[in-house]
Amino acid sequence: MKLNKTSQKIDNNVCKALTIACEASLHEVSGFVWLTHRANYTNFPASLVITCVFETETEVEVMKAQQQDKLLRNAIQKQLLNVGVVVKNIKQQVHFDSEEACQQQHQGEWPQRLALSITKQKPYVGKNYKGRR
Repeated sequence: MKLNKTSQKIDNNVCKALTIACEASLHEVSGFVWLTHRANYTNFPASLVITCVFETETEVEVMKAQQQDKLLRNAIQKQLLNVGVVVKNIKQQVHFDSEEACQQQHQGEWPQRLALSITKQKPYVGKNYKGRR
């Protein structure tokens, strides 16, 4: 779906912020590999959903047990604030998933997997950020 100029500018800023957060988190959060976002820009930033992806479900569990989820959410929130995006409840808008779970449940089809959580709020625009290690 094509965005209007205002929404495109917001999306570009979100992309920049998330790219920075992704790059920084690759070195700080064990097992983290990439993230993606979706948003309905008619209800932004409340509709913003960010999914942080790990290799395995075990890595997600360990990350949460070590409270690195807070580190990841804080990095994301900080970078979004830097581009003027205020997220009121970062815990509800940042989710964690794994390549392993996607492979098992959706044969590795991330668009299909991510669409499950957004069926009521289309149109969504999403981008993936795969950092460099």
